[in-house]
Amino acid sequence: MKVVSSLKTLKTRDRNCRVIRRKGRVYVINKKNPRYKARQG
Repeated sequence: MKVVSSLKTLKTRDRNCRVIRRKGRVYVINKKNPRYKARQG
């Protein structure tokens, strides 16, 4: 998992990416391709 300042670039990288808020942190997760994972905050 990468920690990045901007999640917008990671979100647009794949069609199945979803932005989710958990415990005050913002995550990008992808169920089809788990390689795309990132967190912010």
